[in-house]
Amino acid sequence: MTYVGRFAPSPTGPLHFGSLVAAVASWLDARSQSGRWLVRIEDVDGPRTVPGADREILRSLQAFGLEWDGEVAWQSARTELYEAALRRLRDSGHVYRCRCSRREIADSAVSGIEGPLYPGICRGLGLGLDIDGADRFRAAPGAVAFDDRVMGTVVQDVAAEVGDFVLRRRDGLYAYQLAVVVDDADQGITDVVRGADLLLSTPRQILLQRALGVPTPRYLHLPVAAHASGQKLSKQSHAVPVDPSKPREALARALLFLGQDAGAAVTPEELLANAVSSWRIRTIPRQRAVPVE
Repeated sequence: MTYVGRFAPSPTGPLHFGSLVAAVASWLDARSQSGRWLVRIEDVDGPRTVPGADREILRSLQAFGLEWDGEVAWQSARTELYEAALRRLRDSGHVYRCRCSRREIADSAVSGIEGPLYPGICRGLGLGLDIDGADRFRAAPGAVAFDDRVMGTVVQDVAAEVGDFVLRRRDGLYAYQLAVVVDDADQGITDVVRGADLLLSTPRQILLQRALGVPTPRYLHLPVAAHASGQKLSKQSHAVPVDPSKPREALARALLFLGQDAGAAVTPEELLANAVSSWRIRTIPRQRAVPVE
């Protein structure tokens, strides 16, 4: 099978070091296997999107020599695909309408791995689509396991640790979990390389892949770049954008973060060419986060 990878940034601001690490790693993994590397702008969450950030990210990727294959995809132009997938899941009994407010959930929920665990209040009510609310995936009990290429075997009981999760919010926006599964399947993604902040989301995505009857890609989760406090670098944590006018310095720093040999290449093109031929998964740090400040 031909390798197809992707880099899927959210356009909430310019490219920062943590995003550059993910881009470099996914690009190198694809190119080291003579594969294709796609770029997808994950702007499904419109309120968080910063106007112009998508184009700035694309310009930065080009400045760093990270050329992609094919056309760039925008999630905001793919909502019909998400709606079609949601209809299939609803028709097969995997989805139900939930009218609970966040306050109601918080008042009656126990804590899960990512906040309040939905207590299933609306699970058996059979609410119609005329009821204002969110659409939740009915998570069946039982362990979901997968082998991550860096982190090793990951096992999670989604029903017990996460609960029934939202696929479409009350405001009509599609959730990341649904959009990413639909996009990866539609684009023929064979390998997902991304930050370890999404490691615990993967079992949910595997459940959705099984329910939709689409393939499960191989996964490789990288340590995220973090502040000294342990907080992930992001726009919300005031991460400094990378400087595209100094591509070699930023690329060398990203390679060292990934446990790769930056070498003595002078130009970014030489640096990337050497990095492709020497790409080693086993030297990537096997940890969720690595401080960089």
